[in-house]
Amino acid sequence: MATADADDGPSRLRWYMFDMNNLLASLLWGAVGTGFFIYGKRCGVSPALIGGLAIIGVSYFVGSALFMSLISVGLIAGTVGFIRHGY
Repeated sequence: MATADADDGPSRLRWYMFDMNNLLASLLWGAVGTGFFIYGKRCGVSPALIGGLAIIGVSYFVGSALFMSLISVGLIAGTVGFIRHGY
């Protein structure tokens, strides 16, 4: 006996895509990544440019707001560390 929830794969995916927490986290980390990217491009700082692209990619591909935030904070810390050490 099949239930009504057994065939809702695409609708469940749409629900996760439009979760408010995921949208806000994606907006926040995408904006931070864009800022890093613009800073790296204008000032010629390649770690900021690459870190910004990585943060933008994380905000696009990771579906969980918690994991997106954790990965983005780690990327920011790594990018700032590389910049401070002169890479």
